[in-house]
Amino acid sequence: MSDRPCIALIAHDQKKAEMAEFARRHQVALSRFRIVATGTTGGRVLEACPTLDVTRLKSGPLGGDQQIGAMIATGEVSMLIFFTDPLTPLPHDVDVKALTRLATVYDIPMALNRATAEKLIDFQLT
Repeated sequence: MSDRPCIALIAHDQKKAEMAEFARRHQVALSRFRIVATGTTGGRVLEACPTLDVTRLKSGPLGGDQQIGAMIATGEVSMLIFFTDPLTPLPHDVDVKALTRLATVYDIPMALNRATAEKLIDFQLT
């Protein structure tokens, strides 16, 4: 296991391109982390930034959200950046709520939109 902290990246379908662009713009800061990401989001981030240390988990609806939740509960993930789409109904909404609840319970920094993610990444650089 690496001594670098681990960050989780997740994006709903309508936000995946935004997450890939966020990763590209902040590639230097993100290179300080091990990254875990749900399947498609991880693929998009790797396409944009092939040098980042990204481990792709299952797709969110197929268990990836729960995998990341377990990693939060065990202390492996220390920050969550989750670009949510509040305008699209999600059949796996209960998984999303469980994941954000775990991030709150375990008191890790969590960004649910790009503006907050920018602040968290800027903070990491100081």
